[in-house]
Amino acid sequence: MQIPFLNLKAINKPFELEIKEVFDEVLEKGWYILGEKGRAFEEAFAQFCNVKYCLGVANGLDALTIILKACAFPLEAEILVASNTYIATILAIKHAGYVPVLVEPSLETYLIDSANIEQKITSKTSAILVTHLYGKCCDMQAINLIAKKHHLRVFEDAAQAHGAKYKEKLAGNLSDGAGFSFYPSKNLGALGDAGAITTNDDALAEKIMALRNYGSSKKYVFDYQGINSRLDEIQAAILSLKLRKLEEDNHYRRKIASLYLNNIKNDKIILPPNDTLEDDVWHLFVIRTTQRDDFVKYMLSKGIGTDIHYPIPPHQQKAFTEWNRVSLPISEKIHKEVVSIPLNISLTENEITYIIETINIF
Repeated sequence: MQIPFLNLKAINKPFELEIKEVFDEVLEKGWYILGEKGRAFEEAFAQFCNVKYCLGVANGLDALTIILKACAFPLEAEILVASNTYIATILAIKHAGYVPVLVEPSLETYLIDSANIEQKITSKTSAILVTHLYGKCCDMQAINLIAKKHHLRVFEDAAQAHGAKYKEKLAGNLSDGAGFSFYPSKNLGALGDAGAITTNDDALAEKIMALRNYGSSKKYVFDYQGINSRLDEIQAAILSLKLRKLEEDNHYRRKIASLYLNNIKNDKIILPPNDTLEDDVWHLFVIRTTQRDDFVKYMLSKGIGTDIHYPIPPHQQKAFTEWNRVSLPISEKIHKEVVSIPLNISLTENEITYIIETINIF
């Protein structure tokens, strides 16, 4: 049996006819950027997240960068961020002109550890940017309380958390604002790069709307030095189609996760926590093993694809030489041991069973 880690063609197959119809419709209409398809998706996604505003942008990195730029924090302001997040979260802080401050995660959840946050706060700290990694929401109650105590703003990197819940509220509605990615592999994925920002803040939304369009409040009038980052009509229309099925798809992801959690039994494998099984959206199913290289080779020999999210922690990347000598033992352990096994809506019951059985005899 051959099971790729991810088969985007199979995932998008159920939408094939509707996507072709949408493409023809947009082509015929002749309006390709910031049109009615974009507005329709923004309204639908705002309603889905139960927020006042959704603003489409070109990708998830731009979403986070624009949010932070819109805040106009003081020069060299510090933004706290998980030390094991994907590089985009950190790049957004740097691109906005601020200083990322790395906070160690919890070894159990892989999320920023609220117990480690206050010790990192200084007089220069302006915000906390959390990452809902792998489809699980951070401990937002604790984080928001810390932020309120220290007069900080809170933002979410929700790129992997479309539909994830925390105490009955959805990701994207747990802070001052959130950035989403709709990269094709996401739970809600476009057929190219796409992103969005959600917020309930009127002033922030107004400024973001201008910043994504060169800083323009109206045609040829520029209030800010913005960027060109807009969600195109074709991607917006495709996302609207797929949004209708997102809850159903997330339910199937939870079913697969439950099967893995209840049936993978191997002392060499550390499973992710299942305390919020029904709230998480399981963008990735990430296990840990001290024998990762052997495990990856073994799975490949059995026809099963895996991936590593992520093999090198940000502070050890060549891009961030200023951190290369910093010791972050929890992040380093996570990045040395994590490996993702297939979990997506194209998996069949036979494939899921085969994956479980294969892991159990590793």
